[in-house]
Amino acid sequence: MTALASLAVPLYAAATIALWFLARPYGSSKWKLASFSALAAAALAMVANQVVSHVWDRPRPFVAHAASTHLLAAPSPDPSFPSDHAAAAFAIAFAVLAFSRWAGAGFLAAAALIGLSRIALGLHYPSDVLAGMIVGWAAAMFVTELGRPWVVRVVELISRASDPLLAPVWTRFARGVRLDRPRGTG
Repeated sequence: MTALASLAVPLYAAATIALWFLARPYGSSKWKLASFSALAAAALAMVANQVVSHVWDRPRPFVAHAASTHLLAAPSPDPSFPSDHAAAAFAIAFAVLAFSRWAGAGFLAAAALIGLSRIALGLHYPSDVLAGMIVGWAAAMFVTELGRPWVVRVVELISRASDPLLAPVWTRFARGVRLDRPRGTG
């Protein structure tokens, strides 16, 4: 569980950023929109969590129940409610789900594993993770629904800088894939 917890968050973040690179330069912006929306939703969820945690300062399980909780990770001084990890992970997952069912389902499964790992490590109560999931969902809905015009504009601006840099990589990759095919396969 500790290995999963230590690897899951960086891999999840890398997968979120990698969505941007799935979009062919000068082509459809679906994956770029999914990537940027996910990152914006995660940032919004983290801000919302800070507000909630200042209103409801709940001690973590390893503090409140020191004798009965086995802490399997480094202790955090932050309040327990709501879970920042769950809020960010679910914000990303629900934002990606707004653009792709299959990718969103994969991100949701990974977010659930991240949330469960926070409980198993003794860092959060199940209600902390559930609250984080709700905050993440709300942040994703805000970004993908109300913030969509802003997100589209920002993605267009960033694409102006990234597409010229990524186009040669995509061209080289596409050429390499064609050259590696055995003869007679088209």
